[in-house]
Amino acid sequence: MANKKSSSKKTLFWIGGIIIVLLIAGAGLKATGVIGGEPQGTNVETAKAKLKTITQVVSASGKIQPEVEVIIRPDVSGEIINLAVKEGDFVRKGDLLVRIKPDIYQAQIDNLNAALLTQKARLEQTRASLIQAEAAHTRDKELFEKKVISEMDYIQTKSNWDSQKASLKAAEYQIQSAEAQLRQAQEELEQTVIRAPQDGTVTGLAIEEGERVLGNSQMAGTEMMRVSLLDRMEVLVEVNENDIVNVSLTDTTRIEVDAYPERRFNGIVTEIANSAQITGAGSNEQVTNYQVKVRIVTPHNLGLSGGELVQNQTPENPGKAFVPNFKPGMSATVDIETQTAINVVSVPIQAVTVRDFAQDKPKEEEESSNEETEADVQLASAQDTNDDLVIKREDFRKVVFKVVDGQAVRVEVETGISDNTHMQITNGLEAGDEIVIGSYRTLSRNLNDGDKVTVTNSTETSSD
Repeated sequence: MANKKSSSKKTLFWIGGIIIVLLIAGAGLKATGVIGGEPQGTNVETAKAKLKTITQVVSASGKIQPEVEVIIRPDVSGEIINLAVKEGDFVRKGDLLVRIKPDIYQAQIDNLNAALLTQKARLEQTRASLIQAEAAHTRDKELFEKKVISEMDYIQTKSNWDSQKASLKAAEYQIQSAEAQLRQAQEELEQTVIRAPQDGTVTGLAIEEGERVLGNSQMAGTEMMRVSLLDRMEVLVEVNENDIVNVSLTDTTRIEVDAYPERRFNGIVTEIANSAQITGAGSNEQVTNYQVKVRIVTPHNLGLSGGELVQNQTPENPGKAFVPNFKPGMSATVDIETQTAINVVSVPIQAVTVRDFAQDKPKEEEESSNEETEADVQLASAQDTNDDLVIKREDFRKVVFKVVDGQAVRVEVETGISDNTHMQITNGLEAGDEIVIGSYRTLSRNLNDGDKVTVTNSTETSSD
């Protein structure tokens, strides 16, 4: 008897559990709209249009380089007998950098000095001959007037006098030529001593004492070193042709250097190229960029400005005393702030999508389509056969879907500038309007004007 009661209790327990599970499942299905009630709309995420200050940014990457960098090349060839600097030295304008062996150029000067003295001696000989020819001409002129000598003798002495005058001029010109050659040789001798053309730091030292360098005053000689102002650095970036029209001189920039990942530096646009840098010309991968120079205005490289070396004391808080030390060739990313709109209506970028208004069918056409005649059907079938030959009209416009009473209302909007997250709305929305921001597939394809929607915002989305 006891066993029967125990089995009946178990049966009732199992039946009760099944009933509870069914009730819970039914309530869940009803809550989700699977059974009972009206069908739910499309699940969407929304946000509020709000007033926001938007700064349009153009981003580009490049390399850090000195704003002023002078390449030192020799004008004369020879062996380096004295290298007075090393990499990283700071030099003042006029300081000795390099001496090139001057023996050949000194010998050339000695040779030209001797040639000049020879030309001066010839000049004196020519001047003496001219005096003698002039005296002979004066004598023969008197004798010819007295008819003592023939006319031929007179003409001969006159021609000899004129020839000696021309020889004197030629000798004078030869002296001038010899003096010019001597000055050139002296200039070349002076060029064997190379001095700093400006204040700066020696960078890119490419020679050693004892090496030979090639110099040429008409063409570029051997690059020996560079003298750079390291406390005036800039970033050379390449900006795409689609963005360069937004960049202007004196635009403010924010610079991120790979060597200092946790810090940002200030900059200003100082130069915009007018000629393009084209890669992959004539192919599908052609890219057109323009070089932009951005001066780093944040104080940097302060220890490389020519001051005396002083032992640095580590500060208690390094962050407050931080001074960046930039080196040529460092990689950097620049955000150029091109335009700013203050307190304007803005929405997340993903909320703005595009729709083809040419696909909208007016209500009049929909009503008339319900009363199609047999002729209309035949005309439609004939048009279908020629669809490939018809150019379809397109009317793409920017739109935002606004949520009103549980429905998505398509609103045509006009947009302004944008930053990395938000876009300015110049017409079509007001601050506080609830708009659809996701999902991407729903916004770009599925959602239509008048569709019922169900808002499924997360805590972060709703708080935003």
